[in-house]
Amino acid sequence: MMNDPLMIAGRTFNSRLWVGTGKYKGFIETQQAIEASGAEVVTVAIRRVNITDRSQENLLDYLDPKKYTILPNTAGCYTVEDALRYARLGRATGVSDLVKLEVIGDEQTLFPDTAGLIEAATILIKEGFVVLPYTNDDPIVAKKLVDIGCPAVMPLAAPIGSGLGIRNPYNLKIILETVNVPVIVDAGVGTASDAALAMEYGADAVLMNTAIAGAQDPIKMATAMKYGVEVGRLAYKAGRIPRKLYATASSPIEGML
Repeated sequence: MMNDPLMIAGRTFNSRLWVGTGKYKGFIETQQAIEASGAEVVTVAIRRVNITDRSQENLLDYLDPKKYTILPNTAGCYTVEDALRYARLGRATGVSDLVKLEVIGDEQTLFPDTAGLIEAATILIKEGFVVLPYTNDDPIVAKKLVDIGCPAVMPLAAPIGSGLGIRNPYNLKIILETVNVPVIVDAGVGTASDAALAMEYGADAVLMNTAIAGAQDPIKMATAMKYGVEVGRLAYKAGRIPRKLYATASSPIEGML
């Protein structure tokens, strides 16, 4: 898949699997799973990971900046003010001007606060951030985020950490038809077939954390996700046959005696 790059805001990525860094048993397992996944983009929660005090052991010590694009995220932020604060902190530490923007609206479902998300995204874009917003599967919200300058959108497949897979494929398809930027399916993937299905629908990439970190064998699951994303992308580009109600003979019968 090296000849099928993903381009976002002038950056080029060969892997279409993006991974998070939470919920692992330790930094070594995190590092091994990321390597097995083949991912180039790795998300780091600014408020949950110590990235400011470099005198202490740090997750970033295990991630080669020449190999990975570190994507700070505002996970755990429930207000616009918190999301802005942690996005600015991530940039101030020199990690990146990229930010995966999350403004969570509810502790139980972890669904996004879309009004707060649009407000925070508008402010950060004016400040020069490259904002990749985690949103719900609402095509209208996705279009508004693109209209204000987001170079990609990241709709959920299902609630964060649920492992339910894509709950509303029709909304995802509408988003893919509505926006003219990359669509990265984020949250809710449970296994490799979920990732493959997202890519077969036409998603440009898939981001996941719990599905790998919470697996019985995270290294094997990371490998499975790598191949799931790749085969899903290949199937999408190949173009599936149309669904038909009745059978169609595999061999032609014209000209047969």
